[in-house]
Amino acid sequence: MDNSIRAERVERGWTQAGLAEHLDVSRQTVVAIETGRYDPSLPLAFRIASLFGKSVEELFFPTPAIRDTGHLQKRP
Repeated sequence: MDNSIRAERVERGWTQAGLAEHLDVSRQTVVAIETGRYDPSLPLAFRIASLFGKSVEELFFPTPAIRDTGHLQKRP
């Protein structure tokens, strides 16, 4: 899943550590979410959205898929 967390955080001048503190998670969790290596739980996604004053749908969106012989594949 892709997201705009990094852009929202940077726009506000927040560090990854600062965002992590607001969300009560580790900085490593914030890094993993921002880079798409970790999809947050639904409760955490709602906390992130609330913190940024956005909806979950505004912050998180499906990774574009590549269609190959009728099968959906995650982009590289």
